[in-house]
Amino acid sequence: MARLGKTKELAVRARRATSRGVWVSGRGLVDEVVGAAAKLPVRDRAALRAQYPGRTPDQVADALVRAAARSTGAVGATVGVWAVLPIVPAFPVEVAAETLTVVALEIKLVAELHEVYGLALTGSVIDRTSGYAAAWANRRGAVLVPGGLVLAVGSPVRKRLTRRLARRAGRSTLSLSPLLTGAVVGAVLNRRETRRVGHTVLGGLQKDPNAQRDW
Repeated sequence: MARLGKTKELAVRARRATSRGVWVSGRGLVDEVVGAAAKLPVRDRAALRAQYPGRTPDQVADALVRAAARSTGAVGATVGVWAVLPIVPAFPVEVAAETLTVVALEIKLVAELHEVYGLALTGSVIDRTSGYAAAWANRRGAVLVPGGLVLAVGSPVRKRLTRRLARRAGRSTLSLSPLLTGAVVGAVLNRRETRRVGHTVLGGLQKDPNAQRDW
């Protein structure tokens, strides 16, 4: 329950941020997503091992994917509930808020999966987060590149991130369906997509020759 409470709190903060001018089709959402992901606490390998005693790295990775899917599902349900408020908010803002929150949580998942297998990036928080954001966009293991280069306007990674975010935003509009059906649809779609992202990145990490499969 505490984890879901924090997830909903992040969603509310994201809604407030997007209401100040972050739009799905603009440059702002990419920067906001990376900025939000950089603020999320990423557990290192030692912390994950301690939190999941007696489990192998593969078992911990599976647990992380399941937990992340529950968290993003909670975001979908939260946004669906927003859609039935007495004063219906502007849809573009709600869509950007859900997209920002869900993708930030998925980037955190990507980072922790790297930690599990001893493949974590080094460098500044922004550089690491940018590398994990690129891994999220490319659906593969991360490579450290200075954040300024990853997010430079016109860079291939930024273009791919923008396209991925636009597609996710399109799915987020389903969370705004009439009544509470949007909450159900949003939760299901978010859980499914987060599992897909997690398992795709996880599959690549497990094949990496440098991956540490034991603690």
